[in-house]
Amino acid sequence: MRENPTPAFVLPRPGKALWGVMITLFAIWLAFALGLNWGGAPGTAFAFFCGNTDKILEGEVWRLFTAPLLHEPRVGAIFFALLGFYFLTPSLEQKWGGPKLIRFLILSSTVAYLFQMLMGKILPASVAAKLIPEYWFSSVPAIEAIAIAWAMSFKGQTVQLFFVLPVTSRGLVLFVVAMSVLMVITLEMPAAGLVSPFGGMLAGWLFGGSPSPARRFWLKLKLRSLEREAARDRDARKKRVQRSGLKVIQGDGKDDDDRGPDGKLLN
Repeated sequence: MRENPTPAFVLPRPGKALWGVMITLFAIWLAFALGLNWGGAPGTAFAFFCGNTDKILEGEVWRLFTAPLLHEPRVGAIFFALLGFYFLTPSLEQKWGGPKLIRFLILSSTVAYLFQMLMGKILPASVAAKLIPEYWFSSVPAIEAIAIAWAMSFKGQTVQLFFVLPVTSRGLVLFVVAMSVLMVITLEMPAAGLVSPFGGMLAGWLFGGSPSPARRFWLKLKLRSLEREAARDRDARKKRVQRSGLKVIQGDGKDDDDRGPDGKLLN
């Protein structure tokens, strides 16, 4: 009896948008790694682009957008970041297209770090100090968002976790959430902080899927706006008719009254 051949594992093929993201992240990492380790650049040059809640609220808004582009000048930091993008993002790029993927990455990173800033102000100072570093950075929140968005966009499908362990979309979500919770329990502080990954998951849920919950909410608001506008138009027409004083007068004649002796309609 002939056995069915086992399907060969195919590596993901990033598109132009994802290649651009990965090359940009690597180039920025390489520039700071060379500058800090060999060029004598001060650490303040790196910190100038890192996220810092108080400084952002004081007006240094660029930090919110540059923080996701930075990684520690260590090989492991950039390697696992690029691996995270390479793992799931090609499927989303094929489904969404390059422009939407770029918008998603920017939006999810921004939402994730804004969420961390908000929690830093809401939580007691003693708790916030354990969860959020003074300076935070890295693309980890965007990778968390990608994982959740992939699970929402490809429900019921299986992916090779770390290219080895097959997991379903549901299993991937459980793995991502569990790892982030365990890091909070053990207080293993990553460069991005311990709160921003949850912000990334929130962004992945809000803006992932087809259509995403955020888009469904927007469409409902738009539908309600159109319904209110249509109701206003109907009311306006009724008022115009009432002001005109015109009325429709119903005649007492029957349909047969409009016909001549030969049964034909009269002009």
